[in-house]
Order: sequence, then structure tokens, then C-alpha cells
Amino acid sequence: MDGISGDLNAPHSMGTTIIGVTYNGGVVLGADSRTSTGMYVANRASDKITQLTDNVYLCRSGSAADSQIVSDYVRHFLHQHTIQLGQPSTVKVAANLVRLLAYNNKNMLQTGMIVGGWDKYEGGKIYGIPLGGTILEQPFTIGGSGSTYLYGFFDQVWKEGMTQDEAEKLVVKAVSLAIARDGASGGVVRTVTINKDGVTRKFYPGDTLPLWHEELEPKDSMLDMLSSASPEPMGFDAFALLTTSNKQLPAVVLATNHYCVQNAPILLFHSITASGQEIITWDVQLSPY
Repeated sequence: MDGISGDLNAPHSMGTTIIGVTYNGGVVLGADSRTSTGMYVANRASDKITQLTDNVYLCRSGSAADSQIVSDYVRHFLHQHTIQLGQPSTVKVAANLVRLLAYNNKNMLQTGMIVGGWDKYEGGKIYGIPLGGTILEQPFTIGGSGSTYLYGFFDQVWKEGMTQDEAEKLVVKAVSLAIARDGASGGVVRTVTINKDGVTRKFYPGDTLPLWHEELEPKDSMLDMLSSASPEPMGFDAFALLTTSNKQLPAVVLATNHYCVQNAPILLFHSITASGQEIITWDVQLSPY
């Protein structure tokens, strides 16, 4: 009980996965919805995408209290700025206000944020503001504890000039991947799309999100193929590097076929040394259990 009560008294943290992506015409912001106090999930459907102005939104991660107070101050200052200028603030102005507050209070704040929006001067813009108050303009940015699992994913799938539909699908897919892997991210996915036509909010319940890895139903896995009683070829070539017994050059191994004897799969291998002079063929029988 002491551990549970300690978690309940811990500061609210959003753990979080937050994402900002630019596309050809605007930006898409996305976030999960889990807020935690220690190991206890305090809110499974929180909204981590906060409106700053009509055309600028803020994604929040880290300490819930810290990010909320920053967004409240920035919203107030931008409102005064809009009244004085007689026109909406630009995305860059909003991002620099967030950066100023984060930097001047860097020893007290534990929050990372993403500012995204659209204005008539520069179009859709995304700014990442991590811990410490640095500001980085990027075509896409990710933050929060779930971002660790997404860098390679974005390196693979990101492309310039995406359509709105492609950008929205990318954000939902990325957040769902982080939810599947990161224990501090979870709940539902919320997105905000901002362009010259205005703002569109979307909500994706947990049971509609793409499934990943172990969440998928087992189908045509390697174990299924190896356990099959059919003597048909496996239909693939597997390559690996290994050292020959006499420690010469590495050999290339090809798994070319399999068949079954009393329900125990047999793999047929061919080993070819780098010099091409030695060819060895052998069978390996696998246990059906």
C-alpha cells in the first residue's frame, strides 16, 4: 500500500509521445493521452495538444503542471500581442515566447514542447523546444518518452511534400507504435491539423489504432512454416555470415529448402566460402517441440 500511496502523491507526469509534422499546405500535430503519477495512470484520456491562438497549438510532454503553466502564460502574452498589433500572431512569435519562458526557467521546468501552426507569412511551421529552452525549426519533430522508439521509423517513412491525408496517417501510425512500445504512453490518439482553411481536430480510440508486433494475431510466422507437414519449399533464401572450422574467410549460408520427417522439420543448408572453393551441404533436424 505504501508504494501505491507514494505513486498517488507523485507529481503528474505526461510521459508522453508528441509529434509535429509539416505537409504540403500545413501541419499535423499528434499526441497520446496517458497522464501518470509514478506507476499509476491518473488520466487515460487527457488532451496534450493545447490551443495558444486560433492558428497555433502547443504539444506538451514531461511535467503536466510545468507545461500547463507555460501554455497559460504564452496564451496570455499572445492575446495581448494580438490586440496591440491588430492581427494574429505568427507561429514564430508564439514559438519564441515558449522558448523564452522555457530558457529563463530551465532550472525549474521539466517539460519539452512542440509548437505548430500556420500563418499567412510563412505557411505551416513546426518548432521543437526540448528541456533547456533550445528552439529548433524542423519539417517534423518528436518528443516525450515514446520518441525513443520513433527516430528510426521516421528516418524510414518521412518524405517531403506529403499530402494532408498522408501526414495524418503517418502521425497516427507513429503514435500507435510508441503506445505499443512505451509504458508511459497510452490511451487514445488525438491529432490537430492546421492549414489556411482553419483547424481540424480528430480523435482515434484505442481499438481503432494500427496494431504492431506482438499485438498482431500470429499468421504465417517462421514457426508456422517450420512446423508444417508439407514438403513444399519454404520460398525464401536466408543469408548469414559464419566462420569456417579452419578459421579462414567467412562463409555464406543459404537455407534453400525444408522437408519433414515424422513431423520434425529438416533444413537443407549450403555453405560456400568467400573464395568459392569449398562447398558443404548438411541437414539439421529440428525438434517438433
